[in-house]
Amino acid sequence: MSEPIRVLLADDHAVVRAGIRQFLDHAPDIVVVDEADDGEMARRLISKTQPDVAVLDIQMPQASGIEVTRWIRATYPHVGVLILTAYDEDPYVMAVLQAGANGYVLKTAAPAEIVQAVRDVHEGKSALDPSIAHKLMRYVSGQRPSLDNQYEALTDRELEVLTLAGKGYTNKAIGVQLGISDRTVQGHLAKTYSKLQAGSRTEAVMRAVSLGLIQTEAR
Repeated sequence: MSEPIRVLLADDHAVVRAGIRQFLDHAPDIVVVDEADDGEMARRLISKTQPDVAVLDIQMPQASGIEVTRWIRATYPHVGVLILTAYDEDPYVMAVLQAGANGYVLKTAAPAEIVQAVRDVHEGKSALDPSIAHKLMRYVSGQRPSLDNQYEALTDRELEVLTLAGKGYTNKAIGVQLGISDRTVQGHLAKTYSKLQAGSRTEAVMRAVSLGLIQTEAR
């Protein structure tokens, strides 16, 4: 009998982790070796346990799933990465796949589909939710160009504002940190949205992270 697939599970919601772990552990060929509730803990435990597959959420404190994925690819290329998240917006999808994830499955998927995705990633296959595969094909076919190298450069101040936004600060709190008014903060954010072709604060932050312009950390 072959060795079970060793999985590291990282999600900042304990209830979600418990549910996912329950059906992963029920699979005869999978064992969850450890859990992390933030990105930095995920990094530490991956270094310690050397899992076969890391199952990561995107939005986590300390380091996002995108940052952890990029780190895994640079440090432990043999570890498979499966993103399991509620987010299916284009910026998240492309940022994660560009970072080197092997799979991207939504939390709305059936337990059996998630278990199979873990197996596929372990076997070196790509595991994509059907809706994610459709988005990827749209990019590949050229219906929407990648943002890489096509965005207008952000100023130092815009990067400062966006970095604080990524840490969860409100406009008023950002203004206090930088010694400017919240109206000025909003102006910088508006320019940032335009330059990064983003429609919201979250989208702008994730685009900036995917481009390596900023890093997200918890306050």
